[in-house]
Amino acid sequence: MQQRKVTLILDDGSCFHGKSFGYEKPVAGEVVFNTAMTGYPESLTDPSYAGQLMTLTYPLVGNYGVPPFTFESNGLATLMESERIHAEAIIVSDYSYEYSHWNAKESLADWLKREKVPGITGIDTRELTKALREHGVMMGKIIFDDDAENTIEATYSGVNYVDQVSCKEIIRYNEGTDKKKVVLVDCGVKTNIIRCLLKRDVEVIRVPWNYDFTNLQYDGLFISNGPGDPDTCDAAVQNIRKAMQNQNLPIFGICMGNQLLSKAGGASIYKLKYGHRSHNQPVRMVGTNRCFITSQNHGYAVDNNTLTTDWEPLFINMNDGSNEGIKHKKNPWFSAQFHPEAASGPTDTEFLFDEFVALLK
Repeated sequence: MQQRKVTLILDDGSCFHGKSFGYEKPVAGEVVFNTAMTGYPESLTDPSYAGQLMTLTYPLVGNYGVPPFTFESNGLATLMESERIHAEAIIVSDYSYEYSHWNAKESLADWLKREKVPGITGIDTRELTKALREHGVMMGKIIFDDDAENTIEATYSGVNYVDQVSCKEIIRYNEGTDKKKVVLVDCGVKTNIIRCLLKRDVEVIRVPWNYDFTNLQYDGLFISNGPGDPDTCDAAVQNIRKAMQNQNLPIFGICMGNQLLSKAGGASIYKLKYGHRSHNQPVRMVGTNRCFITSQNHGYAVDNNTLTTDWEPLFINMNDGSNEGIKHKKNPWFSAQFHPEAASGPTDTEFLFDEFVALLK
């Protein structure tokens, strides 16, 4: 099998050489690493990876193929986290050309080619991860060694990726006059978040990230995950602040939703050195000895020191002490930086959905 040689070039000038196994086009973006051992179909289709070159630290990738890309009657992807791949590329150490799984319908390579997403193998991903940990997240580009025209450059900071992945019109799920209604602000929502809400038999009203939903009839507000810099999403922050004028309105945010709720409450956000992207992040519920292993995917964090007196941390990351969620001291508003609905990943914290739905009046 003839494979084209490719080079990953980081912003600091370092180069990593490998071979292509996906779609053949040059691509650029923010280079991030994910330490999960499984779940590449879910990660690739997670809209939070928009604009990023995803490095998998687990060495063997592709051995269980890709499940069928089917959709439920409500339009949600059955086994994926969105309707397409959102990562700009995938970088692996050892791609398995042979796959075996009872539910696999195609290889990872065929899927990448069909969706026109590059994949490169033969990269020393451990060395690459060490470089990212020492320097911090860097921009990078994947170029083909036999292509004389390699002028592509990466841009990530300041780009509103949420606007690129959010829905463009209102979508309703599980409609019913007798059901509690939840407005879901779509900043790049994962399908399993919607599934978790529908499993609890609420009506979900999915709105674009910048839509003024405050005139709708609803019982609770949910703010989803999403890609990029939360500071590009001021329209969402302003709408959340308008909704917070109703102090009895239950509000729950996940990942980007944690950051936007925090900003609406007056806190500041900062960029992590290399982000949290894995299935094994330990977090502790503040004020207790309860610890949870969580699945995460984010590059920004809430600055605990900027929380106003009405707010307090709900969860803390046990590795680096960063914020993993907030709650209001009086009103039914809370959030989590991790993904309690994660697939594949730990689901020990899915009870947060139960707590949110229980608050709906």
